[in-house]
Amino acid sequence: MAMTETRYEHVVLDEDGVPTIAGTSIKVEHVALEHWQYGWSPEELCYQHPGLTLGQVHSALAYYWDHRDEMDRTIEDSVAHVQNLRREAGPSPFAKRLRAQGLI
Repeated sequence: MAMTETRYEHVVLDEDGVPTIAGTSIKVEHVALEHWQYGWSPEELCYQHPGLTLGQVHSALAYYWDHRDEMDRTIEDSVAHVQNLRREAGPSPFAKRLRAQGLI
């Protein structure tokens, strides 16, 4: 897998140009989302991802903040894609059964 180094010690761009924490499959956008959505501190992110160091987390967050507009667009595109997939797939058979029983 070809990686491109960045000026952030622990962040590389994968072959698709996606910023990822070096030596892992964890995308910078996932760390940023968890920090933003759950309010997790860098220490909590390390706790939730035991394989990450505090330096890796801080580097990922620094990359996010320095590329915020671009990263936010990527996140918005990902969310829209998932919403489209859910809409196209419709309710699952399990959800249909629950709805038919009046449980949801």
